[in-house]
Amino acid sequence: MMLTSSKNNAELAVNLQELADYTKPGVSRKALVKDEQNSFSLLCLTAGTEIHEHTAPRPVSVTVIEGRGVLTLGGQEITLQQGVFVYMPANTPHALHALENLAFLHT
Repeated sequence: MMLTSSKNNAELAVNLQELADYTKPGVSRKALVKDEQNSFSLLCLTAGTEIHEHTAPRPVSVTVIEGRGVLTLGGQEITLQQGVFVYMPANTPHALHALENLAFLHT
């Protein structure tokens, strides 16, 4: 893992692929940064994991680091694969199915 911080600990640099962890079945979440305004986490889902439809009270974005899955967002299916970015407005119903081990940045 490559982790770099500045003198005041306000900056963070990590290799997200190196942090990806599929050792536990289901969903693993690693908090990267959380403050009054922002929340950044790495989510890792093992192949076959499903997250049933739910909503979030704030806007959320997803940036896929590796793997494949299907995100159902507001009734529309979106294929998730490396490099895909998705913005989800607050209170939009969404669900997720990991077709293979899947890691994404959740903000």
